[in-house]
Amino acid sequence: MSKDKKIIEGRVLSFDKNPFDKDFDLSSLKIQRKRIFVIDGIINSIEEANFNRSDFNNIEVMDYGEHLISAGFVDAHVHYPQTAIIASWGKRLIDWLNVYTFPEEMKFNNLNYASEIANRYLNFSLSSGTTTVASYCTIHPESVNAFFEAAAAYNMCVVAGKTCMDRNAPEGLCDTTKSAYDDSKALLEAWHKKGRAHYAITPRFSPTSTPDQLSALGALWAEYPDCLMQTHLSEQVDEIDWVRKLFPKARDYLDTYETFGLLGTRGVYGHAIHLEAREIDRLNEVGASLIHCPTSNTFIGSGLFDIARLASRSTKVGLATDIGGGSSFSMLRTMACAYEIAQLRGIALHPAQLMWLATQGSAKALHLDDQIGSLTAGMAADLVVLDLSSTPAISQRSTRANDIWEELFPTIMMGDDRAIVATHVAGEKVYQRGVI
Repeated sequence: MSKDKKIIEGRVLSFDKNPFDKDFDLSSLKIQRKRIFVIDGIINSIEEANFNRSDFNNIEVMDYGEHLISAGFVDAHVHYPQTAIIASWGKRLIDWLNVYTFPEEMKFNNLNYASEIANRYLNFSLSSGTTTVASYCTIHPESVNAFFEAAAAYNMCVVAGKTCMDRNAPEGLCDTTKSAYDDSKALLEAWHKKGRAHYAITPRFSPTSTPDQLSALGALWAEYPDCLMQTHLSEQVDEIDWVRKLFPKARDYLDTYETFGLLGTRGVYGHAIHLEAREIDRLNEVGASLIHCPTSNTFIGSGLFDIARLASRSTKVGLATDIGGGSSFSMLRTMACAYEIAQLRGIALHPAQLMWLATQGSAKALHLDDQIGSLTAGMAADLVVLDLSSTPAISQRSTRANDIWEELFPTIMMGDDRAIVATHVAGEKVYQRGVI
């Protein structure tokens, strides 16, 4: 059987170490023109520019010139059903859910509508250079099937799960302990590791699940420990007060998950802004992941994620848009907001750290770093091509750069979909700037 072969060339950015490590030497990061050889969607080797291989004779080179080639962005926490309500005005978390989110999510029992929004969302993501997302769906199995089917059409590596809620939500958005378990198990068995799909057991957050439902989902996770479990943690102070009232015996917010078997190495906890010392210790002890959602945290007024404190503890941290509480589909804009939040906490994140968070950091947080998140042999050829002079304002700054990081930083801070030259998924070009 003949193999699908591709050659992609340009300036390549890839990490062999975590730039948050104390002993990381930025001067060791060399960004040079390279040639990426791809076989059947997997990077086979990365060689010097113009390098030729006899087994790739007559294969046309996709030469991106001086554009920067990076691993595709990995968006580690989104709500694809909220695509249509992005940038809705003026609410904090609980009101946001009641006024905007829950009415929209009611529509996702309709497979056609769910499919329409899933495809719309993935097109927005791919045109922003994002090749992997971890999404919450709704309580409806239709919403899960629609999302995985849409992603499979692009051969995308994705994570998703049925959102489970059996209290403190409208009647039409509440399942039960039994249906949450049964539906989640059926969807998990149908989709987990089918192609590039990965299932995440998904209680929305402890206020919308009874102890019985949380316990049932904890039991399901124990049955399928290779799945992820995704939920929300300590997003806003009024939310934390609500949790204290609902779970008066809990030591803290994290304890409302731990008590029911929902704390573990493959746990992925969104936001995690207002953590107590015990919570940080336990999260690190089990090796769980935290997901930083900066545009959402500023848009909804949640608070300032303490990335310096957590990075110093070697906590696994990913980066996410948190659509639709987040105000942009772009991981470039998300990186920019992460930089601004860190500045308010007294630290200037380096461009290398920001790019690492949006690629390999998020891949590690989702336990997918053996497949995606870096451009090395054996990894999927999921990549984004960035134009570092995509607008006149960016160009006039980048041309004054003394090194690649000064050249890249204006695109991180001011870039948008115009900076995305192309997006490749498993080697296939699924988006090209200017082509509808």
